[in-house]
Amino acid sequence: MIAVPKAKNKFDAQVYARLLTETLPKAIETEAECNRALAAIDELMSLDEKDLTTEQGMLLNLLATIVENYEDKHYPMPNLSPHDFLKQLMADREVKQKDLLPVFGSSGVASEVINGKRAISKAQAKKLAELFNLSVELFIS
Repeated sequence: MIAVPKAKNKFDAQVYARLLTETLPKAIETEAECNRALAAIDELMSLDEKDLTTEQGMLLNLLATIVENYEDKHYPMPNLSPHDFLKQLMADREVKQKDLLPVFGSSGVASEVINGKRAISKAQAKKLAELFNLSVELFIS
């Protein structure tokens, strides 16, 4: 779920209604609809967080929810261990062990973690989550 900043201004129903009318969010049923929602999310995410209005934050949260529901239904996450998930993620995104040195500090530690010989620490899980823009829970046993 995308973290929506705290409201900086009072909620304006007319402004929100205009945003909804422009975006026309609905339950996603096709890949094209998903891509349209993702484009709207990207547009909102490109705004500086301090400039995001309450209404834009609410729309961002709504769009993220409907995209997440679609992806959960059509692209379920396999039940992998954090190590296997990391290995799969590295393969999918063509990330090499050396690319993870800022996370693990050394190639030896990176190798041990990737090969399941060492657990992923909470600090490493947080760095991995930030690096891959994913939930930290995916990297914790």
